[in-house]
Amino acid sequence: MAAPEERGSPTEASQPVMEEEETKTFKDLGVTDVLCEACDQLGWTKPTKIQIEAIPLALQGRDIIGLAETGSGKTGAFALPILNALLETPQRLFALVLTPTRELAFQISEQFEALGSSIGVQSAVIVGGIDSMSQSLALAKKPHIIIATPGRLIDHLENTKGFNLRALKYLVMDEADRILNMDFETEVDKILKVIPRDRKTFLFSATMTKKVQKLQRAALKNPVKCAVSSKYQTVEKLQQYYIFIPSKFKDTYLVYILNELAGNSFMIFCSTCNNTQRTALLLRNLGFTAIPLHGQMSQSKRLGSLNKFKAKARSILLATDVASRGLDIPHVDVVVNFDIPTHSKDYIHRVGRTARAGRSGKAITFVTQYDVELFQRIEHLIGKKLPVFPTQDDEVMMLTERVAEAQRFARMELREHGEKKKRSREDAGDNDDTEGAIGVRNKVAGGKMKKQKGR
Repeated sequence: MAAPEERGSPTEASQPVMEEEETKTFKDLGVTDVLCEACDQLGWTKPTKIQIEAIPLALQGRDIIGLAETGSGKTGAFALPILNALLETPQRLFALVLTPTRELAFQISEQFEALGSSIGVQSAVIVGGIDSMSQSLALAKKPHIIIATPGRLIDHLENTKGFNLRALKYLVMDEADRILNMDFETEVDKILKVIPRDRKTFLFSATMTKKVQKLQRAALKNPVKCAVSSKYQTVEKLQQYYIFIPSKFKDTYLVYILNELAGNSFMIFCSTCNNTQRTALLLRNLGFTAIPLHGQMSQSKRLGSLNKFKAKARSILLATDVASRGLDIPHVDVVVNFDIPTHSKDYIHRVGRTARAGRSGKAITFVTQYDVELFQRIEHLIGKKLPVFPTQDDEVMMLTERVAEAQRFARMELREHGEKKKRSREDAGDNDDTEGAIGVRNKVAGGKMKKQKGR
């Protein structure tokens, strides 16, 4: 273990990376045998850079600030020390992991379950969009690890009888910058007030912002900084391109790129839920297997979309920034920034969905006449000038007619869907937007819907 380096200064990042040649296994980092076997079963043969630095210090009981780009194994860097400590002193409600998005919470929970399956670790996911009664029951069973989004956790702390976190030993904030960016600051402050001061705290983030520094002062005691990438950077194996196009031809160019790079799996980022839905309908009309993922979908649909994409049943996932953080989908080959991100740091997270864990990948950003300044900021942030993605403009223009027709259909479908939602709310006073539910309502409402349609 790196005992001589036990200092609170953030200068330790450079040292352990040099030792990387000798420290190859998790055992050398001080992880117990049971967990080493679990790592082997998961196919984690050797620890990543952030794990090599964070795990030994975490096992010594230090507070940690981990800065590493996405796809670098941050989850393992906090999950292994927590499970290690849990084996030594078993207790319920042992650790709390806070995450910004629901999807990330489910993913972290999967990792904990996989690593702790042989030792019987129980975890509970406490996020919005899911029935809180079943969550209260899960909390009543007192799981070892809680993975939560701040809003819903506060809800349970205030309203669920008998649930408190007074015995908590570990607090982890994953993607801390995003938790604070989403204006969860007041919730995080409340949570910090109701958990013991005597605890270990790990703060993981891909980017260090002013808010994160403020949080660090409030929540951590004499922390050690493990920085794998001090600069904002994207992975080396990622090929990044841009296309400069008039905004009215964005859809046409998207279809052209999907045709050119056919056979790959795509993740397309849009700026709004509405645009995500519209583009998904447009692509479906043109025969692509596209599936949307955004904040206005119900939680079960969001997980359904994600699972279909993970299982390769769909090759195109259209998403808002909900999906830009932490989601580990191994087979994303191409990320398309259909709408350029307004915060240039979000660019790093979006393109971090591809080229993960040593694979290669492509990222293509659409730049319209309105986005030039934003694009220059991104180039400035990552410190490199991006090359143009080669396109055959005459070929693109041949697609315009078909795309225009699909756009028209997509607009009609969106309008119908909106009206359907309105009507079904009026009829049933319920906002369930599944197709099946509308069919059932036809029968129950005694043809009220049909009358409306027939008008």
